[in-house]
Amino acid sequence: VDLEEGLDDDAPPLYFGSVDEFLRDYLRHVYRRRISGDGRTRVWASQWWLYPEAVIRLEALWRAWEYLRLDGATGMSVWWRDHADYHMAVLLDPDGPFTGVEGAPNSAKRGEPLPYAEPPDGMFPDVGTQE
Repeated sequence: VDLEEGLDDDAPPLYFGSVDEFLRDYLRHVYRRRISGDGRTRVWASQWWLYPEAVIRLEALWRAWEYLRLDGATGMSVWWRDHADYHMAVLLDPDGPFTGVEGAPNSAKRGEPLPYAEPPDGMFPDVGTQE
């Protein structure tokens, strides 16, 4: 499969080079929620990259953000309404992809960023700098 096929050479550069960078530097800081770590209310996995559904949903959130950030009028509103709030509700649901995730590394107090653990080196290469 040629991942480069169909890419537009005139497309604006990506702001974030990978889903990991998007989550680490942006999403977890702006989508702050109390995560109890008990697996009964909102759930989140600091090792989010171990959960295929979560990775796919986060990748979709990142790609939608990259596209909609270019719409200075309503792009971010559309992103929040149609993408972030929808996917984050599924991700944080106790019956969602992080079902059963518990413990202090997977908890956050009110106002804190979502928990984060760095994925293994090379798992999410920076596609923003590839030529």
